[in-house]
Amino acid sequence: MLNGKKIIIVLPAYNAALTLEKTYSEIPMDIVDDVILVDDASKDDTSELGRRIGIRHVIKHEQNKGYGGNQKTCYNKALELGADIVIMLHPDYQYTPKLIMAMSSIIAFDVYPAVFGSRILGKGAIKGGMPMYKYIFNRMLTLFQNILMSQKLSEYHTGYRAFSARVLNAVPYNKCSDDFVFDNEMAAQIFFKGFEIAEITCPTKYFPEASSINFKRSSIYGLGVLRTSIIYRLQKWGIGKYRIFS
Repeated sequence: MLNGKKIIIVLPAYNAALTLEKTYSEIPMDIVDDVILVDDASKDDTSELGRRIGIRHVIKHEQNKGYGGNQKTCYNKALELGADIVIMLHPDYQYTPKLIMAMSSIIAFDVYPAVFGSRILGKGAIKGGMPMYKYIFNRMLTLFQNILMSQKLSEYHTGYRAFSARVLNAVPYNKCSDDFVFDNEMAAQIFFKGFEIAEITCPTKYFPEASSINFKRSSIYGLGVLRTSIIYRLQKWGIGKYRIFS
């Protein structure tokens, strides 16, 4: 615990057996109360490894539910266990667990109710090996989103996120997509409900074992991001009603 807050780390996993143990070993268990691993029907022994290394809560989907579907299971279980702070950490070791203390502190001491680990603040993205086309897409999409949502985030596309239970209970994240655009839809929900999101500089690593989507999936994701930003603005103007905001 930190400042009396129960902290739970959620690990949305797919074929993460090669990196799971290294990721888990760096989680600061002196402040973390529980860890949840959700294995989205991996083809390797991710869930079995999770149990062997001591993760108490291991959930395996019998059918692949997608990146967003995986997160829904993660957050639902964390809230069921009484979490005050929930941090999503990818078990592919692309993001360092060493920022958990800093991200938790921001929420535990009521500075902000949500925190994103940003690869764009500083030089973490390019230095860590982010492909140039992804970096350019990231910057263009973020600019578009900031304009339509009247925000100033450095990026919306990080997979390193921390939330207070108050935020998770307030936003209808179970109505979001089961695909990769889940992250953007959830961020839009958070802003729509009037919450602020803090950012912390986060280094990142791109290497063969780290998960990443290809150019085609990135393009589909980008179109989903544009759609989310547009319907956010329309909803704010009172034009139409959209499922993820109701």
